[in-house]
Formats: sequence, C-alpha cells, structure tokens
Amino acid sequence: MATVNGKVVTVVLGGGRGSRLYPLTKYRAKPAVPLGGKYRLIDIPLSSAINSGLREIFVLTQFQSASLNAHIARTYRFDMFTNGFVEVLAAEQRDSPGGDWFQGTADAVRKHMSRFDRPGVEHVLILSGDHLYRMQYDKMIAHHEAMGADITVSTIPVNRHECEGFGVLATDDTGRIQSFREKPGADEDLSSIALTPAFKKQWKTDKDYLASMGVYVFRFEVLKALLEKEDHLDFGKDILPRALADHNVHAYLFQDYWEDIGTIKAFYDANLMLCEEEPPFRFYVPEAPIFTRARFLPPTVFRDARIERSLVAEGCLLQGARVVHSIVGQRACLLPGSRVEDSILMGADFYELGDRRTDVVKSGKIPVGIGEGASIRRAIVDKNARIGAGAVLHGHPDRPDEDHEQWCVRDGIVLVHKNAVIEPGSVL
Repeated sequence: MATVNGKVVTVVLGGGRGSRLYPLTKYRAKPAVPLGGKYRLIDIPLSSAINSGLREIFVLTQFQSASLNAHIARTYRFDMFTNGFVEVLAAEQRDSPGGDWFQGTADAVRKHMSRFDRPGVEHVLILSGDHLYRMQYDKMIAHHEAMGADITVSTIPVNRHECEGFGVLATDDTGRIQSFREKPGADEDLSSIALTPAFKKQWKTDKDYLASMGVYVFRFEVLKALLEKEDHLDFGKDILPRALADHNVHAYLFQDYWEDIGTIKAFYDANLMLCEEEPPFRFYVPEAPIFTRARFLPPTVFRDARIERSLVAEGCLLQGARVVHSIVGQRACLLPGSRVEDSILMGADFYELGDRRTDVVKSGKIPVGIGEGASIRRAIVDKNARIGAGAVLHGHPDRPDEDHEQWCVRDGIVLVHKNAVIEPGSVL
C-alpha cells in the first residue's frame, strides 16, 4: 500500500436532491440509501478509502442529511492514537458569492475549500457517493504521482450505447487526456475519440470508448486555482474540459465491476445482482471489506421458511414465508404464506413483537412487516412499511410509471414508501 495518509484529503460528493432515486431519497440523503440488506451507499467509497490507507475524509451533502450524519457518527470512529476522521459538511449560510446552496459538484468543493487546506496536503481525492465498486485508491494516487499529473481521472471502458450517461474522453499514447465530452447525445459522432486497436489490445478490452467514473485526483494547488473561477460549477461539465489546455490531465484505467446507482432501475438491478451465484461484486473480501454500522442484532430465525438465491440480513423473523431471488433487510418480519420474489425488502428500524405487536393488532392497525399471504414481486419495500395480509404488489417491466400517496411505480418496479401502510387485500 502506498503511503497516502496525511498528504491526501478525500472528499465524497453526496449529490443533490437525488431526484432520480426518489422516493428512496424522500427522507434521506442519497448516500444514506440502504444497500444490500444492511449497508448504505456511503459505505462503498468510505470503505475503499479506509482500505487504501486514507483517514482524512469529508462527505459533502445538503439535503436530508440527518440519517447520514447519524450513520457516519456511529460507524466511522478512529482510535485516539490516529488523526483519522470522517466528517459530514453540509451546505451552510455564508456571505461569500454563490449563496448557501451548492450549485454543482465543483461548487460544493469550492465552498468548503478552506476546510481541506491542511498542513502537508498535496492532493485531493474526489469521489461520488452513489456508485457500487471496490477500488484501491492508493494505486490510483501512485499512478497520478508517477505520471506527474495535475489531474487524474479514473476511467472505465464502455460501449457506444453507454456513453450518453458519462463523460467520454480520448487520450494520447501516454494516457494524457486530449479531449473530453460530457454526456454526449445518442446521435453525436464520437469516432474521433474511439479507442484505437492498439489501445484496446494493450488494455485487453473489446469496448470502444473510455468513460469517466467521477473519481478524480487533483494536485491541491491546481484544484485551488481552478476553483477560483466562480462560473465553474461542475467537474465534468466545466473543470475538466477547460483544464486540458493548460494542465497535465491523465487517465487511470479501472477494469473491475463499477455501477452508477443513480436511478431506481440501476439500484434494483445492482441489489439483485448480489443474489447471483457468482456476482461481479461481493461485500465481503477479506483484504478489503465493506464496513457499516455494527448493530449487534440476533441471528435471523427461519421457521418453515423457504429461501432461494437470496440475501437475508441479521435480526429477521421469517415464518412460513418463501423468498426467491431477493434481498431481505435487517429486522424484517415475514408471516406465514407470504411470498417475495425478485424484490428488495429494506427491513425495519425497530421490532414490533410480543405484547407490542399484540397491542398494534388490537388497536386495528397493521404491524410492521409483511402480512400473511402477501405476494410481492418486482418491488422495493422501504423501511418500516406495513404490508397487510393478502396484499398483492406485482411490478412488471412493461408497467407504466404511477404515483400514489403510499407507493409508486418506476421502471416497472413497485416502490412502497418508507413508513407506508398498505391495507390488507390491496392490489397494487
């Protein structure tokens, strides 16, 4: 591992309102969205940073940050003998130009730049908070230094149809970036920035383009100078294209699993991918684990339950339920006859068992969890939802989007809102 701690400040961009992930972002910041039954999106970049030897980490966010603050405070604590920290920096009122809200990714970093100006800092590592991957950032930083780069952009090979959602770039023979196009249109001619046969052979890829992952390393003084221009609001749209002429901007090739969790469909697919026999991403890798909050829950209880190709977190109670190709989050309660298929259950923040559950039922309310005989297919059920007995929640790829008070449909996926109540016998 390269020696990076102390000379590198890590900045995780928490994103804006997370509208493409709504309603999962209705009550929480995008980095706080649950993932894989027990994790949160923010755990991905923070874990890779810690595994890479980085200990000075800031998370920038401005919307619904309470649960994110709590998760980070309870999870990422370094001992008293190190200078490590993970600190959330939210948008705040100030007298400087630009007001108090972040106007873009670069603007978010600009408004907190004084916090990163620490003794000995040479580089700033900038990460996105809504991607699923595992990366050794120390290797990227070592490459950045070896190339004498002012800016290094981590890239992945992509096909033409994938280019629309990314910044696409072209390099010379040394890997120095020559041109950059942010989210080109479907009909835009990209032949001038396609990978050459020699490059494809060298990098052992059959894909035709290089796309930015939204992972950057800047020399501190270069970043400081570039951010002096107040009209530079975004890294991909403003900073990188304008830096090419006067700065040494290099590409760093990443050839492992990487997924942008920016939409409901991407979130759904990335979660269910974890259920495959040989998933391209695993949460537990001994030398590079993904960390999260330790909740000290009891083992999950299975009583006459049938589980197939699924991930079930700790602290659940599954009684006579059938779960197929699904993610079941912590403290989930599934009653007899319930069936869950191709779905994500985020579980609950609390238990309603024993006398507490009896009191809920006596009061005519629906307990937290999945009721008897309920059928859930192609759905995402957010935390603390109450699904009544016999309810049917079936999504379909061809189903159009819908919006309702307690639930909605996105990309053919039924989404039950956090804390929602679905009455017994409902058909969604």
